[in-house]
Amino acid sequence: MTDISAAKDALRRQQIETPSWAYGNSGTRFKVFAQRGVPRTPQEKIDDAAQVHRFTGVAPSVALHIPWDTVDDYGALAAYAEERGVRIGAINTNVFQDDDYMLGSVTNPDPAIRRKALDHLLECVDIMDATGSRDLKLWFSDGTNYPGQDDIRARQDRMAEALSAVYERLGDHQRFLLEYKLFEPAFYTTDLPDWGTSYAHCLKLGPKAQVVVDTGHHAPGTNIEFIVAFLLREGKLGGFDFNSRFYADDDLMVGAADPFQLFRIMHEVVQGGGYDPETGVAFMLDQCHNIEPKIQGQIRSVMNVQEATAKALLVDTAALRAAQDSGDVLGANAVFMDAYNTDVRPLLAELREEMGLDADPIAAYLASGYYEKVIEERKDGQAAGWGA
Repeated sequence: MTDISAAKDALRRQQIETPSWAYGNSGTRFKVFAQRGVPRTPQEKIDDAAQVHRFTGVAPSVALHIPWDTVDDYGALAAYAEERGVRIGAINTNVFQDDDYMLGSVTNPDPAIRRKALDHLLECVDIMDATGSRDLKLWFSDGTNYPGQDDIRARQDRMAEALSAVYERLGDHQRFLLEYKLFEPAFYTTDLPDWGTSYAHCLKLGPKAQVVVDTGHHAPGTNIEFIVAFLLREGKLGGFDFNSRFYADDDLMVGAADPFQLFRIMHEVVQGGGYDPETGVAFMLDQCHNIEPKIQGQIRSVMNVQEATAKALLVDTAALRAAQDSGDVLGANAVFMDAYNTDVRPLLAELREEMGLDADPIAAYLASGYYEKVIEERKDGQAAGWGA
């Protein structure tokens, strides 16, 4: 039997980080549809993130993206977040939007450009110091488009050199999370194309280097839950960038394309001990809301992660293990599916009320009048956007 009380206690402790860039005008590579009331500054992004935490109770941190969220005083920005009931989370680097990075950033053949990219990464560690952030998120668009364009092995050497320099700069309680992506924008080789390449670099460096799994960065049919289970077993799963995709890296709301996959991932997290706070696994959203309202999209995404987690916590592990040990294939699958098919919405509604929250976060947000207020307050000035 599943202990409902223990499951609720675990859900009460859940923390899901939202990304600052999800609140601005962001979307596809082809068109970004501007919306009314979007933030104009990093402070206003934090205001919106605080609303997600206000109505869900489990989104206490907001990730920054540099230079999109550049300010003069990061300590003051951290204090601003704290005043609004949230904190600064991961610091995300950007070495993919400068013209100099056409042939790569830290793997570029030009040593001057590599130095420029590394200086940015080190600057982001300085920002971590100022904000009290634990995690530095590293994603590189580096790669090649044509056979023979560059030396594949040499690019790996350059990557290793840059990662080592960043690793040495990290403080005792800091770490970096190394992301990977199968393709795009490089279409022949990508310098960090998969979890194995990221894992190999992190393994060589040490415990402050961890792998982050973006659920949209895999080939169709990839068993992401296997990757999660393996990295947890090796102590190298640093966190997630949750989103959904139908074709490639669509950055749709988590759970939209395949909620069963999200449940399977969270099952491996729970079974592998990754849900325990001491493991340090970070649960982050990485999404762009192009046609749906920004704050509502973030609230719904948080709720989707909560629902998948609740189902994972309701798996009857004793019955599952007994069926597995006896070779009862269908019996084991039935236990697994029973948990997935459970309607956990009443349980989560009850939990929210116990936490002093509204049972329906979306309805509570819509009734709050916050959206109408910021539409009026933010009607002037330049709205923040993807790359702004």
